[in-house]
Formats: sequence, C-alpha cells, structure tokens
Amino acid sequence: MTQAIRRFMLFEAATFVVAALIHFGVLAHGFEHQRAGIAESVIAAVLLTGFIWSVASRRSSRLIGLIAQGFALLGTLVGVFTIAIGVGPRTVPDVAYHAIIVIVLLSGLVVAARSPKGT
Repeated sequence: MTQAIRRFMLFEAATFVVAALIHFGVLAHGFEHQRAGIAESVIAAVLLTGFIWSVASRRSSRLIGLIAQGFALLGTLVGVFTIAIGVGPRTVPDVAYHAIIVIVLLSGLVVAARSPKGT
C-alpha cells in the first residue's frame, strides 16, 4: 500500500506540473492563466513534498498521503468553484482536467485511508 500511495502522489504531482506549465504558456499557448498556474504549482509542490516525506519516513506514508492528497483535493475543488463562477479558466481541457483529477485524488485518498495505520 505504501508504494501505491507514493505512486498516486507522484502521478498527481506530475499532472499538476504539466497543468501549471500549460497555464504559464510554456507547453502550450492560448491557455495562459497566471493564477491557475500558481495554484497548480503550489499543489504540485505539496504533493511532491508529500512523496519525498513518505520515502524518507516509511512509517507515516498513510498520514502523509492523506494530508497531501487532501490538500490537493481541497485546492482542486477551489479551482472547480472558480470555473463554476467564471473566475478561473473555463476551457474544455480545464473542465475535463478538473473532473478527472478529482476522481484520481479521491481514489488516492481511498487507497491511503484503507492502508493499515503505521504504513
């Protein structure tokens, strides 16, 4: 289970890095949105930090996974809210990404929550 928690955090972090690079205009043009890029960078940093801590502290991977992915889910839901009220970017890729990453984050949280305590 520890490896699964780590894989989720690493995968999630990678997707947030890609999303941030798109919103900063590095990987694609036409989707620039500075605030979204900053938020995605912060979420990616939290997930990467969680991944590193889980490797360094094997006994608390479960708790670290819950905290890091919980933070990422909360931040993503803020993004969903900004899309819904028209403040955030409202492109089809943005909406699709948010829908998919919410499912991935929830799945990662379930894996972390079901892992034995002390992992």
